[in-house]
Amino acid sequence: MKNPLHYQFSEYDCGPTSMQNAISFLFEREEIPPEVLRNIMLYCLDCYSSEGVPGKSGTSCAAMMFLSNWLNSMGDLGILPVKSRYLSGKEVYLGNESYVNDALRRGGAVVLRLFSDEWHYVLLTGEEGEHVYMFDPYYAQEGYGLDDIQIVENCPTRYNRIVPWKYFNKIALNVYSLGPYQGREAIILFNKNTELTSEKTIEYFI
Repeated sequence: MKNPLHYQFSEYDCGPTSMQNAISFLFEREEIPPEVLRNIMLYCLDCYSSEGVPGKSGTSCAAMMFLSNWLNSMGDLGILPVKSRYLSGKEVYLGNESYVNDALRRGGAVVLRLFSDEWHYVLLTGEEGEHVYMFDPYYAQEGYGLDDIQIVENCPTRYNRIVPWKYFNKIALNVYSLGPYQGREAIILFNKNTELTSEKTIEYFI
C-alpha cells in the first residue's frame, strides 16, 4: 500500500521529509524497514544556526551524501532493494541529457536541493514534456503567483506541483532555481525491482 506523501513538521526538516517521501514513493508501506526511517532522521538536521542551535539550519550536503551512500549499502545487503546516486555541481540540471531526467523517465525519484526563499529540499517523481512532477514538502496555502507553476491537490502519493524546467536551471536565486553550480545537489533513488533498464524495456520484432 502507498501512503500519501507528507509535509514537513517545522521550518527545518525539508531534507529528511523529502528523503522519507522518496522512500514512500518508491516502496510499498509494508516493505519499508524501521531502521531506514530512523537513520534518515538520525543523519539529517545536522546544521547549527548562527546562535549555535542544532538543527535550525536544516540538513547539510555532506549529510545527504552520507545518507545516499548508506542507502546504497542497504541495497547491497538486501535489506531494502534501493539504489542511490549522489550528484553535485554541473551534473545537477534539468534537460534531455540530464541524469535527473533520465532517472525520472526510468521510474526513479530525485531529492533536489533548490532555492525557495532559502535553501530547500524537494522531491521529483516524474516528467512530461519540459515539466517535472514535484512534491514540495513546505505546506503553504498560497503559491508564488506564477501562472505556469501548477498546484495539484489530487495526486497525494506522487506530487503537488508541476513545474517547467526553466525555473530549475537558473543560476540566480529565484523561486525553484538550482542556483550557482558549486551549491547544486541531487540524490537519485531507485527501487531495484521497478527500475526501468534497457533489459526491461527492449522490444523484440519478428
